[in-house]
This record gives sequence, C-alpha cells and structure tokens, in this order.
Amino acid sequence: MDKIVLHKTVLKEGIMKKVLLTLMVALFALVAVSETVITVAAGAVGQELELTKKAAEKYMEIHPDVTVRVLDTPDMVQDRLGLYLQFLEARSPEIDVYQVDVIWPGDLAQHFVDLYEHNADKVVSMHFPAIVENNTVDGKLVAIPWFTDAGLLYYRTDLLEKYGLNPPTTWDELEEAAKIIQEGERKTNPDFWGFVWQGNAYEGLTCDALEWLASNDAGTIISPDKKITIANANAVEILEKAAGWVGTISPRGVLTFAEEDARAVWQTGNAAFMRNWPYAYSLSKGEDSAVAGKFDVSPLPAGKSGNGAATLGGWQLSVSKYSKNPEIAADFALFMAGYEMQKMRAVEGSFNPTIEALYADYEVLEANPFFG
Repeated sequence: MDKIVLHKTVLKEGIMKKVLLTLMVALFALVAVSETVITVAAGAVGQELELTKKAAEKYMEIHPDVTVRVLDTPDMVQDRLGLYLQFLEARSPEIDVYQVDVIWPGDLAQHFVDLYEHNADKVVSMHFPAIVENNTVDGKLVAIPWFTDAGLLYYRTDLLEKYGLNPPTTWDELEEAAKIIQEGERKTNPDFWGFVWQGNAYEGLTCDALEWLASNDAGTIISPDKKITIANANAVEILEKAAGWVGTISPRGVLTFAEEDARAVWQTGNAAFMRNWPYAYSLSKGEDSAVAGKFDVSPLPAGKSGNGAATLGGWQLSVSKYSKNPEIAADFALFMAGYEMQKMRAVEGSFNPTIEALYADYEVLEANPFFG
C-alpha cells in the first residue's frame, strides 16, 4: 500500500513538473512574441504628436505582436536635428524611425536604409514625384514622404468686415490693414497686434525671409551660375520693411517666436494676421479657439514681383540603419505614410498630404477647402 501511495506521489510530482515546464515555455514564447518594440521620433507642433500616437495605435491593432513607442522631440528644428545626430552618430538602435525635414535626406542619407529594399517601390508612385526625387540619394529612397507644407496668410474675416477692408494681396496692403485694425482693437484690447509671424533665429525665420525676398523680385541668394545675388535693392527694401514691423504691427517679442508662439497669439484672438503653416488651420477651427468661424486663409502677399511666394516645407519618415528591427520599422513607416493615415492627418490636423489622390478626396476638401 505504501509503495502505491509513493508511486502516485511521484507520478503527481512528475505531472506537475511537466505542467510547469509547459507553462514556462508558453510564457517565454508569449514574451518573445510581444517583445518586438520600435520607437519613432516625432514632432509635437500642433496636433503632430497626438496624431502620430493615434496612427501608432492603429498599427498595433493590426500588429498585436509589435509595440510602437512615440518619442516626443523638440519643436525647434535645429534642436531636433541636434538630438537626431547624437543618436545617429553613436549608431544607436534606440530610435527606429525618424521624422525628418525636407532638407535633411541628403545630409543624413548615410544613416538610413533604402526603403526600396522594403517594399516602397509598391507605393512610391502615389506620392508627388518631386518629393520622392528629393528623398532619393544615389538611387536609394532614404525617406518616404509623409506630409508637405507651404506658408499661408491667416486673416480675421470679422475684423476686415468691421473696418471695411479687403484681404491684403500685397505687403503694403497688409501693413496698412494691420495698422488700422490694431489701432481700433487696442481701444478695448491692449494686447492686440496686427501681424504675427516666425521671427526667432531659426529655420522658420529663414522660410519667412525667403518668402519676402521671392515676393519682392529679389532674386535668389546664389544664382545657378554660382554668383551671389542677394545684395540688391529689392532685397534691402523688403527686409527693411519686415524689420519695420517689429514693435509697430508686430510685438517686439516676435523675434523670439516660432510657429506655436505665433499661433498662441493668433488663436487667442490677439492678432489680425498670421503667417503660418497649414497645420494651424484645423486648430484655429477648434472649440477652444477664439477665432473659430472668424478667419480664412489666402496665399501670402506680393511685393514688386506681383506674386506672393510660399516656402515649400514638409516632413518624411526614415528608417535607421542601426535599428534592430528594420523590416518592421520600414513596414510601420510605409503604413504611416499610406493613404489612410495621410487622410486621417489631413482631415483632423490639416497636414497637406504627399499623395496626390487625396487632393480629390471629398472629406479632405471639406475639412480643408484651401487644399482645392
């Protein structure tokens, strides 16, 4: 009898060990399946971060075995580039996907994979060819287009009507309208300004200045035959005009303004005009916006050239050569830059798509009439 009991005890212990071993194997397998983690370095201007996280959630719903982490990076582009270089020059695998500015692909190409080797050839024809060409270095697609940008003039329709003014089409008209509206609004709102823009010493000011120069027929900074052409009377004239705005129709603090600083003044109802990118459109329509239903957008004003000019900007997605999961990172980047995610970002965030077909999409145009 004792032998039988002993046998049963040994048998039970053996079964328990097998069960525990099976559970451990299953647990390790589960961990192995769920431990694929990729990190995307993204911007946080306006709704950028929120919409990137939303898209990442959608990707994880489709791919439950992948975790996507979104790294919030500095708004100022030179600070963001500095952060990127720390990771890239150290060959760090910590960031898998980088959001890169339109002028960076050539400089950073050595650090990024060729997306043509990761199925980009199947989708790249949807995007504007000029942007694809910009992102191609030595035949390699080092970045997939994500969204594009062009400067816009935002103006208060209610205040133009109040003061009997038309939307300005020249810098002279903007200056005059800004003075009239500012003087009138200051009677009840001492914090009101005529015009806000990006005046800090960074790339944003460079974009604004290029628009001023081009609109005033000031030529290019360096001509195609490599001659310096910026030292001309039209360039001096428009730059002196812009300098004259500081402290008159623009606050002195505009010299510290980036995009979000200008938007903060505008969206609280404290400016008649603003130069900014399309992303500010959807935010200006928001429930918390003092200018909702009271504004519109137009091309930037003209100077002597007779035409306004808008700096072409935009952002792309690149995959690091140092990623531990380049296949998954590339798949995520192509998903983010695909039709559905670009449509979501256009409708909810007013980010200009790089996919031409979206400019004929009813929902996109309904949310952003100026895309048409």
